[in-house]
Amino acid sequence: MAKLDDKQEAGIGFITGIMGEAFGSAFRDSAASDRFGAPITRMAATACFHDAWQHDGISRKEKSIAIIAMLVAQRQPLELKNHVKIGIANGLTVAELEGILVQLAPYVGFPCIATATTAVIEAMREAGVSPDGLQTSEERGLL
Repeated sequence: MAKLDDKQEAGIGFITGIMGEAFGSAFRDSAASDRFGAPITRMAATACFHDAWQHDGISRKEKSIAIIAMLVAQRQPLELKNHVKIGIANGLTVAELEGILVQLAPYVGFPCIATATTAVIEAMREAGVSPDGLQTSEERGLL
C-alpha cells in the first residue's frame, strides 16, 4: 500500500465531498493501492482535485463548464459522464448542460455532439435530474 501525501489526501477529500462517500472510498482505495493505475490516481488526486479544482480564480461551476466543454471536444464520453455529475453537484442545471451542447455544436460538429448528448443524458439519469421521458438518439432510433 502506498502512503498518500497531504495534497493527495486533500484532493481525495475534495472529490469525496462532491461525488459522495462511495466514489471517494473507491478513489482512495485505488490511490493507496499498489495496483496498476494507482500512480495515475495519485496524480489525479494532486493535480486535478487539489491543485486545479481548489485553485482560486473561477468558480466551481465555471470550472465544470470548462472541463465539460473540453471533454466534449475531445470525445471522451466516459470521463464526460463523471464531470457532468460533478457539474450538477456544482450547480449546473439541465438547461445549462443543454446550452453547453448547443454552444459547442457548430464548433465541434454534430457527430461529436451526438456522442456527448448520450453521455450527458446518461449522467443526468444517474444524478437523478433527467427530465421524464428524455431519450438518447440511440433510444429514439436515430443512431
